[in-house]
Amino acid sequence: MHSPRLKKATQVCFQGCCPNPTVRGPLPEAEQPIAKTSSTSAACRRNFAATTASSLFPSTNFTNHESIPSLQESFVQFIKAYPKYSDTAPVDQIRAREYGHLELSNHVSLDYIGVGLFSQSQVMSQYRSAISAPTSSPPASDFPLFGINFKSVSLKSQLLHGGEGSELESAIKKRIMDFLNISQNDYAMVFTVNRSAAFKLVAESYPYQSSRKLLTVYDHESEALSSMINTSGKRGARVMAAEFKWPRLRIHSAKLRKMIMRKKKKKKHRGLFVFPLQSRMSGASYSYQWMTLAQEHGWHVLLDACALGPKDMDSFGLSLFHPDFLICSFYKVFGENPTGFGCLFVKKSVVPVLEASAGAGIVSITPAKNLLPFPEDSSGTDTELEQIGIKQEAATEEKTEKDIAPLSNIECRCLDHVDSLGLTVISSRSRYLINWLVTAVMKLQHPNRLDNFPLVTIYGPRGKFDRAAALAFNICDWKRETVEPALVQKLADRNHISLGNGMLHHVWFADKADEEKHKFCRAKEKGGNAHHRINVVTAALTFLANFEDVYRLWAFIAQFLDADFVEKERWRYTALNQKTIEV
Repeated sequence: MHSPRLKKATQVCFQGCCPNPTVRGPLPEAEQPIAKTSSTSAACRRNFAATTASSLFPSTNFTNHESIPSLQESFVQFIKAYPKYSDTAPVDQIRAREYGHLELSNHVSLDYIGVGLFSQSQVMSQYRSAISAPTSSPPASDFPLFGINFKSVSLKSQLLHGGEGSELESAIKKRIMDFLNISQNDYAMVFTVNRSAAFKLVAESYPYQSSRKLLTVYDHESEALSSMINTSGKRGARVMAAEFKWPRLRIHSAKLRKMIMRKKKKKKHRGLFVFPLQSRMSGASYSYQWMTLAQEHGWHVLLDACALGPKDMDSFGLSLFHPDFLICSFYKVFGENPTGFGCLFVKKSVVPVLEASAGAGIVSITPAKNLLPFPEDSSGTDTELEQIGIKQEAATEEKTEKDIAPLSNIECRCLDHVDSLGLTVISSRSRYLINWLVTAVMKLQHPNRLDNFPLVTIYGPRGKFDRAAALAFNICDWKRETVEPALVQKLADRNHISLGNGMLHHVWFADKADEEKHKFCRAKEKGGNAHHRINVVTAALTFLANFEDVYRLWAFIAQFLDADFVEKERWRYTALNQKTIEV
C-alpha cells in the first residue's frame, strides 16, 4: 500500500511545469507513487536540461581567462537561453530600491544562505528618523532592529509555560509563522541564539532512553549538526548517518531505506530522523517522501529548513508532512548584517514526551535600546554567552513592563518583499542563475592538455531543473592538485567576492568508480577506504542575487587558468605592503 499523502503530493507537484520545488530528488524506490506520471512535467524538465546544454557556450571551452565573453555578451546569451528570466525583473527593482548597499559596496555576498527580516533602506530610513527626533531614542516600534536576552529555562518548560512573551516578541513570532505558513494551533515556537543552539536544545530534550536512535541525512559537516551528535551520543543515542554517492552526492537510497525500515521489537518510536530538504553546501535536493517513510516506520522527524529558499515553505509541504520539529533561522539585513536568531518549532503533541534540560541557548527578543553591550555575532564560547545572558536577564528583570515599548505593528520589509514576489518568481530566478553558473564553470579547462582536464571539480548535481542554489567545488591547478579552499576564499575576498568553505562527508565511492574518481583532481581526502571527507569551496545564491553576481564569480574562477595566478597575487600583496598570503 502507498500512503495517500504521497499520491496527493505527487499530483500537486505535477501540476503545470513543476513550479514547486518542494517534492525533490530521487524518491525512495520502495515508495514510488502509483499515480500516473505527468508527461507535461517530464517534458518540462527535459526541455530545461536540453536548453541549458545546447544554448550556453555550445561546443565551446575556455582555456584562457582573457578569452571568456564579457558581462554584456554573456548576459545576452543568458537571456536567449532563459527568456523567462525577464519575468523576474521585480527582484532587480526591489534590489535597486531597497538594498542599494549591494550595488554601492561592489561586493558579492555568496557566503551564507537564508532569509533576512529587514531591508537596508528600511533600516536607514528609521535610523535617520531616529537621529532627527527630538527625543534621545526612538520608540521601539519605529526602529526595525532588535536585540536578544538569554533565558535560563528548559525547552520543555518554555514550551509549556513560556507564554507569548512581550508584544514585540509576539509580533515577530506571528510574522514569522505567517511567513512560513505554520499554524500556531499545531506548533509551539521558541527563539534561540542561533541555529546550533536549536539543534542542541532538541538533542538535550529528546527522550533517547526510550527512543534510542539518531539518524541524520547530511552530505557535509556543520557546527550545528556536530553539536547535536555529540550531545545525543553522551545521552545514550545510537548515531547513524546516510551516505551519498560520489560525485553527484545522491542519497544512497538502499542503505538509508534499510536504516529507516529496520524492524523494531516494541511499539515505540525508533528515534529521531534529522532531515534537510536540500544541502546548503552541494545544492543536492531531496524528496519530502523520506520524511513520510520515516514517520510511517515510527520515527520522530526533525526538518531542517535553514537551507530552503525563501518561499519553499509556503507550499503544500507542511500541510501534508507534519514534522515533529522544525528549525530555521533569520538574519537582519542581507549583505550587511547576517546576525539574527534561530527558530525552533515543536509540534504540540510532542511536547509531553520531551525531557527536562538545561535550556542553554533560548532567548527572548527585545527592543535594541534595552540591551546591555552584547557581541552581535554571538561568536563567544558557550560559557561566555551564558555569563552575558545572566547579566542581561538580571538587567531586564529590573525594568518594568511599561519601559518596553510595544512593536505589535512590526514591519519586516524583506519578508514582505519575498511574499510579494512569490514562489514561482524566486525559484525560477535561482534555477536560471545556478544552472548558468554550473554550466559556465564546467567550460573552463586547462590549456595545452590532451585530456581536456577541467579547471573545476563540482561535487553534487550539475545542470538540473530542481537543484538548489548552492554550489560545492574545488579548483584544480595544471598539475591536477587542489588549490586549498581557504586560499581560494582569501583570493575571492581580494576580488570583492565572499565565498565559504566546508567539509563534505559520508561520501561513498563504489569500487567501480575508483578509477573514474582519479580522473579528476586529487582533493584532500581523509578517512577509510570507503568514505571520504573532502574540503571544498562553497557558494550560495540568495533571492537577491543577479546575473552580474554569478558572472563575477565565474570571471574570478577563470583567472586560475593562468598557472601563475596565485604567485602573481602573492607578489601583489607584497607590492601593496600587505601581509603575504600563506599557501
